[in-house]
Amino acid sequence: MIRIRITEYLDIELERERWCCNRCGADLGSAREPWKKGALIRERDPREIHLPIGPSKEFNFSFDPDWMRIVEFYCPKCAVMIDNEYLPPGHPLTWDIQLDVDALKAKHGVTSAPKRRARRPR
Repeated sequence: MIRIRITEYLDIELERERWCCNRCGADLGSAREPWKKGALIRERDPREIHLPIGPSKEFNFSFDPDWMRIVEFYCPKCAVMIDNEYLPPGHPLTWDIQLDVDALKAKHGVTSAPKRRARRPR
């Protein structure tokens, strides 16, 4: 099994073409799709993370939740935080890592397993 490190917490298993957690090996879905589909997702109020600083409620160095949201992505098995995003409300999740799986397989000498033919009913 060849696993390639993509980020600090994210690997790809080339033979199976699957995203997996680097810490526990949990399967996060097809490497030809966004890995975020297989993660646990938590949306946070930015004021929980960036606490207001200073006496003014209007100008306090904190993010306005009407203008942005923080989205965290966790491994569904070991709960390590894999990534996070700062997005405007209503914006779809980004597909930030899109790999050329076929080129990676060729580079590392991984061949695709032949597909089995479906059996015909008798």
